Amino acid sequence: MRVLWLALGLIAAAIPAARADSALLDEIIARGTLKVGMTGDYKPFSEKSKTSGAYEGLDVDMAEALAKALGVKLEIVPTAWGKMLADLEAGAFDIAVGGVSITLDRQKKAYFSTPLLRDGKTPIARCVDKERFAEIKDIDKPEVRVVVNPGGTNERFARANIKTAPIRVHPDNTTIFDEIVQGRADVMITDAVETRLQQKLRPELCALHPDKPFDFSEKAYMMRRDYALKLFVDQWLHQMREMGAYAKLFSKWVE
Repeated sequence: MRVLWLALGLIAAAIPAARADSALLDEIIARGTLKVGMTGDYKPFSEKSKTSGAYEGLDVDMAEALAKALGVKLEIVPTAWGKMLADLEAGAFDIAVGGVSITLDRQKKAYFSTPLLRDGKTPIARCVDKERFAEIKDIDKPEVRVVVNPGGTNERFARANIKTAPIRVHPDNTTIFDEIVQGRADVMITDAVETRLQQKLRPELCALHPDKPFDFSEKAYMMRRDYALKLFVDQWLHQMREMGAYAKLFSKWVE
């Protein structure tokens, strides 16, 4: 009998903790809005118009679909790569989307949805230089000018792997590729999916072996640590995939 009461006590103690870990989903529904953090500077996932201020992209459409599935309105909250995790922890938004890579550092403090896309870091350079920068050792030379955007996994990768070549931080991710086109930088190492898109948008640039990136990563949605919300998002993503809705949006924005 004593063992039974002890077991019941442990179960009872666990229930408040479970409820506390699942309060956010109820809060979102009661609030009537889903707060989604976006940088607005990463095609094809999210881009903020400098004239109208409107957001568009694959993950903008996906966020709208998620809000609709929850029965609430979408509220986009601006953030930046260098402070995205801190903003999420502070409760500025419920979920971050827009080409977010899964990292172990982020995983320590947030939940991730099931992965949406397999990716990795690969170089992009002017097509006339495409034979020069196939490997890290080809890039990591004093005469090669490497450009990065601040605060995210691109800068982290560059600082961890480039020791000799000068690294310049360009603050505007929407114009960073023009730095290479205009000859003010030679190469950028970024996500393979982004290099594929940018070589379509800027014919002067070539993605270098995007099918064989330097490393492995996956993109997903990063959310506050609420297990009920994660379960909902994962199930919603599963249905979006199985019904072909995600593939349709991916084709619209990426392919």
